[in-house]
Amino acid sequence: MDLEPIPGAPAATAETDGQRLLVVADYHAGIEAGLRYEGVELQSAARDRRERLLALLDRTGADRLVVVGDLGHAIGDPFEDERAELAALFEALSVPVTLVKGNHDGDLKPVLADLDADVTVTPAHGTRIGAVGFAHGHTWPAPEVLAADVVCLGHEHPVVRLEDTVGGARKERAWLRGTLDPSPFAEQFDEPVETDADLVLCPAFNDRSGGTWVNVEGQSFLSPFLPAGFSEAEAFLLDGTRLGEYRRV
Repeated sequence: MDLEPIPGAPAATAETDGQRLLVVADYHAGIEAGLRYEGVELQSAARDRRERLLALLDRTGADRLVVVGDLGHAIGDPFEDERAELAALFEALSVPVTLVKGNHDGDLKPVLADLDADVTVTPAHGTRIGAVGFAHGHTWPAPEVLAADVVCLGHEHPVVRLEDTVGGARKERAWLRGTLDPSPFAEQFDEPVETDADLVLCPAFNDRSGGTWVNVEGQSFLSPFLPAGFSEAEAFLLDGTRLGEYRRV
């Protein structure tokens, strides 16, 4: 597979198109300001997010950072705290960035332009870099994205509920990795979709952003093409533990 999760981190690397990419999804800069607006008071973790990301760039020697949607948190005009966090982040970055536009990134392009950031913002339907396709997942990926060897998505913030023998439970962020089923995409585009791609659903980089409980009955995916877009999929914890078929965890 062209996309390899980094053990212990909600991030992956990809070697494609002559580049080493560091791939993260759902950074949600400024999330604390959004939560404060909803009545939840949390101290900002902006510095911790930035330092964790910079450490991963240093650790992997990546040539480019790919954010698979939701770099920012505000759906509309970003809060001042979000703007400040993004300014500090891009001041510290030494590699170019591809932002795959997510549902929280609608008003970010002019903000990033004001920062003079080295960033390319893709359309919402995604993009390809070599053999890897990227789409946030809130809307349908373009056919050329689906034609990649690997299709990488965000948006869902997948988590699993794990229970012990005495009834204790905890939530863990997870990767979902499986095979892409072309059927729902062929129906959407009203034409055959030729693909045998692997489909990877990334955990959220931001650990304060909640998530889709993929193994809890009654929970549903947010994306318009999931879970139908998976012909099969397994869940993996951030440390690499293979949990098996995600619905049976």
